[in-house]
Amino acid sequence: MKFNTQTIDNYFFVGIAGTGMSAIAQYLRGVGKKVAGSDRLFSKDKKMLIQEQFESMGIECFYQDGSGINETTQAVIVSSAIEDTNVEYQKAKEAGIPIIKRSELLAAISSEKKTIAIGGTSGKSTTTAMIFHILQENGKSPSLITGAGLTALQKKNLPGNAWVGDSEWLVIESDESDGSIVNYIPEIGIVLNIDRDHKEFEELIELFQTFKRNTKGKFIVNHDLELTRNLSQDTKNDFGTDAGAGFVAEHFKQTGFEIQFTLNGIPFKIPVIGRHNMENASAAVAASYMAGVSIEQAAKALESYVGIFRRTQLVGEKKGVYLIDDFAHNPAEVQAAIRSCQQIGNRVFAWFQPHGYGPLRFMHKELAERVIETLRPEDYYLMSDVYYAGGTVTKDISSDVVINEVIKAGKKALLFEDRNKMPDYFAKETRQGDVILMMGARDPSLAEFAETTFNQL
Repeated sequence: MKFNTQTIDNYFFVGIAGTGMSAIAQYLRGVGKKVAGSDRLFSKDKKMLIQEQFESMGIECFYQDGSGINETTQAVIVSSAIEDTNVEYQKAKEAGIPIIKRSELLAAISSEKKTIAIGGTSGKSTTTAMIFHILQENGKSPSLITGAGLTALQKKNLPGNAWVGDSEWLVIESDESDGSIVNYIPEIGIVLNIDRDHKEFEELIELFQTFKRNTKGKFIVNHDLELTRNLSQDTKNDFGTDAGAGFVAEHFKQTGFEIQFTLNGIPFKIPVIGRHNMENASAAVAASYMAGVSIEQAAKALESYVGIFRRTQLVGEKKGVYLIDDFAHNPAEVQAAIRSCQQIGNRVFAWFQPHGYGPLRFMHKELAERVIETLRPEDYYLMSDVYYAGGTVTKDISSDVVINEVIKAGKKALLFEDRNKMPDYFAKETRQGDVILMMGARDPSLAEFAETTFNQL
């Protein structure tokens, strides 16, 4: 459905607490729209933090029972996770209220702005945040709609995944997993990488080719990877470590929780970890350059970049043990997160909770291969049961399919079917100089579980 957001003043979001939905809801409220929404996690008795944050913005919150949809509701917004049997979906349908997909709404919003859209199977949220930070620090006053909370915005007691600026620039994270990336017509488009995540390579390449055709202005790709390099519009737009790219990163070094490198000879120092973040920063600088920010100005801005929620986020250090929480949920991201932590810890205890039966079924072979390739003799790899978010699924696979392969390869691996036994294990087994890395997506309790684990060390 194509429409103009200017013609609708009253929106209702089904599943508003989800990261993708909450960002758009905040943005629309920020531009003066009336916004309400429901979530199955909401409660009148004990309010979630995001529920309190919404209400402080003037976003009315309801339990997911249909009570929030009324005669003033002009559009009901749903994500791909909402099934047509949902009570609010049915109520909207019966009342003749337009039902709009989240991706369609984001496409409509982005078409009304000068949009920078970040695509790729890994690193989208971080690169989006870095671009926003660079533009913000250099007076460009951009807006933001993304999938993860920026720490700088969370310090303002906001969810952190949306912002309304004064300029025409809008920075968005564009998702390939549901195919919605083809709906966007950005001013600047970026493809960071292409790995098997939800879809096979052929389907992903087709999606990114359409994304490239839809990009009105500059198109930026990772010059180091063959699959992305084949999508290049012009190599002088691209980033990488190869001299053929327009933005060349060199001399990478990680010291503790800081990385250093040069980009086209300009020194960078950023308080994050991992070589993959050099790639993310290079892409962010390339996009910002095309929006009118020099490489030197971008370098200065990124010195004050403070990261995003659950992206190699340091929970804390206790008794010489660091605990890091990360959103990694596909094989490439798990591998990158482990490698980042190996630069810090004598031993890494890497725990991963799969975010669904379908994803685990799709990626278990590659996940085992990458973990085996990455683990040092002293490292440990741990998994727990698959996270079940509800809905209709076939529960025909479990985490032991990966753990067994890692053990067969002679690496240290453990299965904790009940993850609540892990904090006690970590408290007993870790020692000074170790890093605990906790990874997973979709499960809203992961950050709290990381905090609980840290507190028990």
